[in-house]
Amino acid sequence: MQSRPTSDEAIHILGAGLSGLSAGTILAKAGREVHVHEIRNDSGARFDGDFQGIENWTSGTNLFKEMQEWGLDPDAFKSTIFSEVDLVHPDDVVTKPLTGPDGAFRIVERGTDEHCIDQGFKRMALEAGVNIHYGMKKSPEECHIIAAGPKDSSAIAFGEVFETTHENITVFQLNDKLAPGAYSYLIVIDGIGLICTCLWRKQKKSGRYLNETIAWYEGHYELNRKPIKRVGGKGDFSLPNKYVHGGRWYVGEAGGLQDFMWGFGMRYAITSGVFAAQDILGGESYEKQVRKHLLPLVKASAINRWLMNRVGDRGFKKVANYWMKDQAKKGDGLLFMKWLYKPGLFRRCLWPFVRLGMLRRKKLKDGRKVLRMPFRPALKRDTWSPSRRAIEIGKQWDEHRKSGGATSFTESDQ
Repeated sequence: MQSRPTSDEAIHILGAGLSGLSAGTILAKAGREVHVHEIRNDSGARFDGDFQGIENWTSGTNLFKEMQEWGLDPDAFKSTIFSEVDLVHPDDVVTKPLTGPDGAFRIVERGTDEHCIDQGFKRMALEAGVNIHYGMKKSPEECHIIAAGPKDSSAIAFGEVFETTHENITVFQLNDKLAPGAYSYLIVIDGIGLICTCLWRKQKKSGRYLNETIAWYEGHYELNRKPIKRVGGKGDFSLPNKYVHGGRWYVGEAGGLQDFMWGFGMRYAITSGVFAAQDILGGESYEKQVRKHLLPLVKASAINRWLMNRVGDRGFKKVANYWMKDQAKKGDGLLFMKWLYKPGLFRRCLWPFVRLGMLRRKKLKDGRKVLRMPFRPALKRDTWSPSRRAIEIGKQWDEHRKSGGATSFTESDQ
């Protein structure tokens, strides 16, 4: 049985992201002395300026309602609900998944600005009495909760943040050319836009995919785009054999709690941080909580990813068409997404094939064993010549970068 820290023992957390700060806030509110150690200079610096979604389909409960029940404040940061999405098929047909008043997801901004979700969680933690130590390199062996980011890459995302005159909109595109094995998206909120492409197959000169994706969106939406910065990040997708190991609780990405299919992770990060804190305070076992509430969803997403890896644009088109037929029949596009993550006999039967065909065994430095999804190699269909407009966009960015445009992620970060 895992030995919990004594009631008078200070709790040390590695990582001041959403999972680490969630855990720290719950513990500090319960009267515990908490120290969070972050190697970066601020929370959110890893994703500064990025828009990301908090999904609303993997649970029957709205996350923001759960946060209130846990004592976390969802009004501490800016979020925007989208109840309608432009779904772009691989052949450029556009349909519109519709959801209820709670929306399919909320869009939040990551980063160091006051309205960002990272800063909201930072304020909650400080108000609760958490001691946050930025620019601090701390050994995992000295910490109780491990909430650090990924070490390896299973996929990457490139995006450009820009000023725009377009109205608020979310566009989700399934396109195997612009986003190998995955998807791209456009988000506009209050005059600021983000175009991002996600790559689930490793590429050379992968920045060309972002340039081509921007060219596509410019050709279909009147953006009047003025570049601000380029952002990005990598995701390491794996399933560990233990979530509590060696006297440490592994939460968020450090615990492999990520969506293999779409890359969503904020909901899992916040939830796992809360579960870890509750365990330390004498509540239900973190290991049991994760395996009961989160692991089935992560496994379902891994199975969905395995299926997506086996299709190209023709398969994506079938998925998009089925999505719309299901919405027409049931009146709610969110139900299709919930179905995708619902554990059942079909997915249980597929799991052995997923383990053998997509995941590889690896032993981590901390002694845990994981089933990890490696970065897949490129395919023949990934070789194509960039369009004239994409080349122009690449040159435009080079000039903007030389004049001071920031880049938080480059191809060398892979």
